[in-house]
Amino acid sequence: MSEAREGTLLQRILDADSRHDPYPLYDRLRERAVFQEPDGSYVVTGYAEVAALLGDPRLSADPANSPAPPSPPFSFLNMDPPGHDRVRRLTMRHFGPPNDPGRVEAMRPHLFGQATLLIDALRGRDEIDVVADVAYPFPVTVVADLLGVPREDEPKFHVWAEAIVQAADWDPRDRSPSAGVQAAIMELGAYMMGLIQAKRRDPRDDMLSRLANDDGPEGALSSPELTGVAILLLLAGHETTVNLIANGMLTLLRKPDVLARLKAEPGLETPLVEELLRYEPPVHFTFRSTLADVDAGGVTIPAGSAIRLMLACANRDPARFQHADRFIPDRANNAHLGFGSGIHACFGAPLARLEGQVALREMARRLVDPVLLDEPPPYRINPTLRGPRRLRVRIAGVID
Repeated sequence: MSEAREGTLLQRILDADSRHDPYPLYDRLRERAVFQEPDGSYVVTGYAEVAALLGDPRLSADPANSPAPPSPPFSFLNMDPPGHDRVRRLTMRHFGPPNDPGRVEAMRPHLFGQATLLIDALRGRDEIDVVADVAYPFPVTVVADLLGVPREDEPKFHVWAEAIVQAADWDPRDRSPSAGVQAAIMELGAYMMGLIQAKRRDPRDDMLSRLANDDGPEGALSSPELTGVAILLLLAGHETTVNLIANGMLTLLRKPDVLARLKAEPGLETPLVEELLRYEPPVHFTFRSTLADVDAGGVTIPAGSAIRLMLACANRDPARFQHADRFIPDRANNAHLGFGSGIHACFGAPLARLEGQVALREMARRLVDPVLLDEPPPYRINPTLRGPRRLRVRIAGVID
């Protein structure tokens, strides 16, 4: 038994041996809505408390004040107001609601076409890996097309993205990024800067061109800000969606009655994806720090404290959700925290939702007699971005 397994409940949750099913530990963790760990940080587990703190302006997302592992400054992701609000607002001008409410929905035919190509390529095989064959290539192609990143460069930025994302599979004792990660960040940044300069010279109908040539009333993003936004959108634009699709297919394979319903009931994919975001969210917790004393769950959290907000734990809080441990594909009033909340709510949520709906519906409809081959499948080490590393499935064929 590892040292972490002998520690606190939180340490046991963070241990890789718990990755396949942390939920029994979450149930025990939730017996206290707010508590302090031996290292002095605070853990928040209850739905009401997590939801309130996500929207509390007395909490900071600045990594300098956070218990999170070191991370590159990906634009507004780790910024506080007013800088956060300006950069996010300028970026949102060119991506979906509220400024362009029809943009994401207009992408539906493109998403359907990409999913069709990927599933068509599975013909003639009796075993597939949902992660490698669909869950990864689908969103990465979509976000590259949205941004205007050449598809032929995917092998190049895939290497950089993998190095950066895998750095999150960190050993808690290691507080410094590896040289390889820093090199990947620098190389990806240089690539994005070159692409942005090309878009300034020769704009196309893509998001990077619009951002690089923005002449709105608030002015343009600076070159460092624009590079940070481009990296954020490329990485965050596919990484969590990989987990959403993989976790979703795993849940459906474990619940064949729900899989059959999704295949037979067009439209069920919309509430089903919302329930997946509650039941098996792609992001399990997030980090904040307090700028002032904050009262939560009957506990006063002093200013300057590190806080871990347990999103996945809160999403199964029986005080908020009836039958919280059951997967109910058409659950009503599903105010989950799968995309966070407040000013840092997931920027790409509308697109991620649509990608999940299209991918899961098409796999349910077209894969013949899918059977899970590994139970549980191997998981990524990362306790925050929780999802299968591979998802091997036996199939009897692919239908039109």
